[in-house]
Amino acid sequence: MPFFCASWLAGADARHLLVVGAGRVARLLPAAYRTVRPIDRVTVWARRAAEAEALAQALSAAGVAAAASDDLERAVAAADVVSVATLATEPLIEGRWLRPGSHLDLIGSFTPSMREADDACFTGAALYVDTEEALQKSGDLLGPMRRGVFTAADVRGTLAALARGEAGGRRSEAERTVFKSVGTALEDLAAAILVYESG
Repeated sequence: MPFFCASWLAGADARHLLVVGAGRVARLLPAAYRTVRPIDRVTVWARRAAEAEALAQALSAAGVAAAASDDLERAVAAADVVSVATLATEPLIEGRWLRPGSHLDLIGSFTPSMREADDACFTGAALYVDTEEALQKSGDLLGPMRRGVFTAADVRGTLAALARGEAGGRRSEAERTVFKSVGTALEDLAAAILVYESG
């Protein structure tokens, strides 16, 4: 539930969401983020431009102000929230593109051989993970830790710690935050319970 962490990590007035990817998970992100932040603009980027355009058109048809972009650097620089849901094995997002106060949500990279973000994405950012297991599984985290960009002790908290109030979230509107998830069955169960109880 990466979007859920945005309750604590994304800026309170975050309105522009960039979705990187156009697969099944990416398609769910705008609606999810709109439940926790006042998202009123969505940009979509994907390796295949036709897929990004198709998703943007589907979102527009559903009443969301959405457009596809073919310039990832410019799209990242303009977004309040960057949510990446891909199967990339090489970094797509460069930290130098991210603006102060932005929130980076990394959903892919659930194995050591996968990466969505370069090392600079973590430099100077407040880092959170869904579970501590992410530190053993994600190529996004393993590589930077091996190179001394950050240590496990620098992780500010897990999703559970945020939800229980044991870890603080964003400390200022200018702070840049990163959330890395690798997914767990517990998250799926929690999501199912939320859907069941709201229905």
